[in-house]
Parts: sequence; structure tokens; C-alpha cells
Amino acid sequence: MAEIILGIASSHGPMLGSPVDDFLKHAERDIANKAHLDLDGTELTYEALLAKADPAIADELLPDVVSARVAACQAGIGRLAETMADQKPDVVVIIGDDQHEQFLTDNQPAILIYSGETIKNGVLPLPATAPEYWKTARSQYHEAEQPRDYPVAADFARHLTSSLVDDGFDISHSEKLPRPTGEGHAYGFVHHRLMRDLPVPIVPVMLNTYFPPNQPSPARCFALGQGLAKAVRAWPEGLRVAFVASGGLSHFTVDPELDAKVMKAFLDCDGDVLGNIPKNRLNSGNSEIRNWITVAGACAGLSPVWHDYIPCYRTPAGTGCGMGFAILGTGS
Repeated sequence: MAEIILGIASSHGPMLGSPVDDFLKHAERDIANKAHLDLDGTELTYEALLAKADPAIADELLPDVVSARVAACQAGIGRLAETMADQKPDVVVIIGDDQHEQFLTDNQPAILIYSGETIKNGVLPLPATAPEYWKTARSQYHEAEQPRDYPVAADFARHLTSSLVDDGFDISHSEKLPRPTGEGHAYGFVHHRLMRDLPVPIVPVMLNTYFPPNQPSPARCFALGQGLAKAVRAWPEGLRVAFVASGGLSHFTVDPELDAKVMKAFLDCDGDVLGNIPKNRLNSGNSEIRNWITVAGACAGLSPVWHDYIPCYRTPAGTGCGMGFAILGTGS
């Protein structure tokens, strides 16, 4: 019987690929953006968001604060990567989201499990006019020069799909990616930053976290995790399985209150709290919290091992990313 031995959750984002000198350059995109969301999910302009923001946020942009937070983020990623290497799972199930990288509005599955024999990590698809800081930041997701193929646990992926279907989940299935750019950023981040050179096959589970109208509800995401755990236990061979939630926490408006609530509930694998997060607080980048919810459902038998949270602001309007890192394991 397969067993779940590890649960990891990690933010991913361009800021995590940026050195200190580039960190606040991401503010350029926020200031130019005409459609932000406040903490309640209401759309407003950058200027309106700035007018509502706590003036103390400006202190978060001081050089020594930024430097300390960059260092903390890199330490968090390092801790997760070291744990993955130490635990040596046989399969890594990655719960991530596709942001129109492979699936567009002509076919946007709510839940898809990929079961090709391999998955391609493509060449970085950026125009030559992109600023250097953006090229550097995005290189953490994709091969900078040459694409490569990573192994997929194809038979195990098909088993997870059929088991979930038997349990009443409508799961989309794909053995090929429709576009040549390769795996999306949620999966490239795990390969590059968390698995590094670990030659372990993955199972990509793709949630539509971002795009209405068919985003899975928070409660459905937790139930999906429970269904995945049941399917893992039904696998007859002795596999050691790790789950990884890729994405989140709050962005592009940092929401420390929401992030603290999610972090505690994730560590406790608390489906009541996670399943009842209001949908209006799970829009835009916040929507990737659904990936954490799913992994919490899958890892309900594990215990909290370690976590860290770094609110990474990049403008005085409060835009940025709430960076969270967490580990669930078989012992405290």
C-alpha cells in the first residue's frame, strides 16, 4: 500500500526569483495595473488602493526590511528543498494551477490530472523587450535555453483519476499538453526550486483556481484532497508519496489576516476552516490558496513540522505577495 509521507506548501512568484536589487522593481507592474482587488475582493484602481492603505506599509519598503525578507524567502525555499531531498519520496503529486499557459477559454477544466509519460519544461516564453529583472525572475519556472522532459508517474496518475471518478469527482484527463511551451509555472517552480535535481516522477494535478465560472469551491478542494489520499492508500505497491501545494498565499494585495488563518488551518488540516473561506477572498492570486486547501485535505494524517510567513510588500498601496512555506510530516 502506498503512503503519504510528506506535505509541502510553498508560495511561488516572480519575486522569489529576484535578488534584492530587483525586488521592488515589480512595483512598476502594480502601478501600471488599472484593476486591483482590495482585501474584500472589490475591484479598484491602484490610486484608490493607495488611498485606503495603512501609511505604515511604507516602512515595509525600507532597504533593510526588503533585504531581510528576501533572505527569509530564500531560506524558506531552501528548507523545503532540503526536506524533499531528505525524505526521498517515490512520487510527488503537485497541486497547482494553470493560468492560461496550457488551457484557454475554449476548454478550461476545473480539475485535470495529467498522465503523459513525461512532461516538458519549455523555453522561457518572454519577448526580447522584456526588462532584465523580469527575465531573471521568470527563469525559476522554465529552462532558460533548452527544454527538457521530466518523468511522470503515468500509471499512478491514471489510478488517481479513476479512483476519484469512482468517488464522484468529474476529473479531466490528458496525456498530452495542448501547447508547446510545456508545463505551467506552478510545476516548473517545483521542479526548479524544490525538487532541484531530484529525478522523481510527478503527478501534475491542475486546478482552475483563477477563472470563473468553474473554480472549485474551497470545500470541494478539501474533499478532493481527501479523495486523493484515499486513492493513494488504495495503490497496491509500497510507494512513498509527497504532496506539494504550489502557489499562494495572498496576492496581489497582501492580506496578513487571511494568510495567518490559512496557515494555521493548513498546519491543522482543518477542513472546517479551509472549506468555509469566503469565495470573494479567493480571487486573483489569492485563488491559489485552493492548492493549499487540497493538500491539507490529502495530508490530514500528518503533523506540523515547520512553517514560515513573510509579507513581501512592494508598494505603499499594500501590493505584493504573502509568501508562505510549510511542511507536514510523519513526526513533529
